[in-house]
Amino acid sequence: MVVKQIKKFILFVFASIITLILSQNSTTSKNSKYEKYIVTIYRDTWGVPHIFGEKDRDTAYGLGFAHAEDDFETIQNILLASRGKLAKFFGSKAAPNDYMVKLLGIWDIVNSNYSTLPSDIVEICEGYADGINHYIDLNPKKAVKGIHPITGKDIIAGFIHRMPLMFGLDKTLGKLASNKKINNQTSTVSALNSFDQKVLGSNVVAVSPSRSEDNYTRLLINSHQPWTGPVAWYEAHLNSNEGWNMVGGLFPGSPVIFVGHNEHIGWSHTVNSPDLIDVYELEMNPENTNQYFIDGKKEELEISEAAIEVKLWGPFKWTFKREIIRSKFGPVIKNDQGYFAIRYAGFDEFRQLEQWFRMNKSKTLDEFESAMKIMAIPMFNTVYADKKGNTFYIYNALFPNRRDGYEWSGVIPGNTSETLWDSYLGYDDLPRIYNAESGFIQNCNSSPFKTTDGKDNPDENLYPKKLGIETFQTNRALRAHEIYGNDKSINREEFYKYKYDTFYSKKSVLATNLSRFLNEVKSSSQDVNTVLEMLRSWDLNTDSTSIGVHYALDGIKPVYDPDKYVYNYDLILTRLLSSIKKTKEEFGRLDVEWGKIQRLIRGNTNLSLSGGPDIFRAIYTKDKGPYKEAVAGDCYFQIVEWSPSGEVQSQSIHQFGASTLDPHSPHYNDQSYLFSKNEMKPIWINLKDIKLNLWKSYSPGGEIVTKE
Repeated sequence: MVVKQIKKFILFVFASIITLILSQNSTTSKNSKYEKYIVTIYRDTWGVPHIFGEKDRDTAYGLGFAHAEDDFETIQNILLASRGKLAKFFGSKAAPNDYMVKLLGIWDIVNSNYSTLPSDIVEICEGYADGINHYIDLNPKKAVKGIHPITGKDIIAGFIHRMPLMFGLDKTLGKLASNKKINNQTSTVSALNSFDQKVLGSNVVAVSPSRSEDNYTRLLINSHQPWTGPVAWYEAHLNSNEGWNMVGGLFPGSPVIFVGHNEHIGWSHTVNSPDLIDVYELEMNPENTNQYFIDGKKEELEISEAAIEVKLWGPFKWTFKREIIRSKFGPVIKNDQGYFAIRYAGFDEFRQLEQWFRMNKSKTLDEFESAMKIMAIPMFNTVYADKKGNTFYIYNALFPNRRDGYEWSGVIPGNTSETLWDSYLGYDDLPRIYNAESGFIQNCNSSPFKTTDGKDNPDENLYPKKLGIETFQTNRALRAHEIYGNDKSINREEFYKYKYDTFYSKKSVLATNLSRFLNEVKSSSQDVNTVLEMLRSWDLNTDSTSIGVHYALDGIKPVYDPDKYVYNYDLILTRLLSSIKKTKEEFGRLDVEWGKIQRLIRGNTNLSLSGGPDIFRAIYTKDKGPYKEAVAGDCYFQIVEWSPSGEVQSQSIHQFGASTLDPHSPHYNDQSYLFSKNEMKPIWINLKDIKLNLWKSYSPGGEIVTKE
């Protein structure tokens, strides 16, 4: 009996040892593919990741891991979206995205072109993907079934998927799919292409040494985005021994910086709204609806079928099939009005990441322009500055080379080859400014023809209206000229102060329409008249201490483009009455300070905010109980300065902090207080400085070394 027990014990021990060995071997095997990457992640006292890799691919790998630590859920959702698999996990509301992925042939483009990308681009794509894979290996319960492994193709697909959404392709597709009649005599498509004013604004200002009191070059990088989700900014510093040393903002799923600076140069983008989408009405063969006519000749539609898996409830899913139709003009939407093809700028482009990466590694204006000349990014005003004092502006756009004689802003005939463009205007055809004589350039989602305050603005007469180039000035552009533009010798304090400007211009949409309303309005209500007096005495300031701001915003609801604002007295009055009623119910009085209403809410944090829609200190909100909760606008931004000797220093701020999703992290909202007080934090790009301001350092999956 004793012998048997001893034998059982020996067998148990032996089995345990074997299991342990196999387990160790399995772990080693799982992680061995990551051993080729040489990288250290340094998190500074604000939790911002500084990724130091031996090679570019190593840095990209480290970024993928670090960003996954801070916001894996969003990264995963982006990967699912670009794969056309969102509906499988989020239900029918996500099905339009999945259909769009298949309609546009995103994965056909990826699979056909991935092998043609330069080797360094493939390496950073694969490295970034491996960083995410490594995180999933260590945290398998956080990943949905089937997401692993991520590949470099996923990263390229994400860029192809996201880019046309920035200039409104999803809205155009949605309009066509809605079965609503499209009026060929109006600028239907142009309206559909208009950017969402609540999420896609931006400011950028550059001042050369000649305009600075101290001979510094200064750059304001100030993009406005949603505060959460797939296009929310994430701050990172990317460094490798292959010459990459870039710090700035990027979106989840990106291995490169979109806006920011290195030691030599910096730049930022603002959203522009060129006409980049064309809708064609096809002439169908009445005898065979699988055919259409071009120049009187029959052409066959390409028809296939897409299977889209949709979550129903619990574990239950349903797969439905939808027709995919394509023509020579592009993808086709069939509705009750007919067959409509869509053609858009960069419909077969796959090099967006390559262009941004070349911009990241540029050290001079010539190198930066060489990167811009790739022209894979189809939109965005771009303002540049560098340590040598150069400043540069370009209205970047991939303009289709369209024939004259057609109303390109409306629906155009799809029965002639004359409307089938297959090329674009060249780089040299774009509006741009080199080293403006006045030393000042700006863009705030506004006209490129009023970029500077001197004689160097592009000539509007040289650019046909069919290009869709903006001619209006946003309030922020008006204020940029009124504050920066009226100061002929700007010092450091002033440059920072102007960034936090909280005024509406007297020429703005809000000011002009509010003035008209106040001249027309009459009321016998005591409460209404009290509020009207507040508005008459209001100085157009949206500082947190200002009184009456919310009444003006609720009533007028300003927009960027003055030409798109429709004045309606009755509607303004109705909105104003509603605002008065709510204010009295929620606060018990009418004279409520703006900062009591407009709030930054993050976890248990609830802070006062200045600013407002289309203010230089841009804040966009949604109603939440008695408050207007900030959800978009000013978010991550930088101010960069180069001294006369070329030394760089910079500051930045994020509305929340480095950790996007984890409420238990010390960096979940540690920057919010500074943000609410119009203050910024330093940026460290020198390793010595980073180590002096270190929270922790580690390699992906390795031991964390915390600073004592």
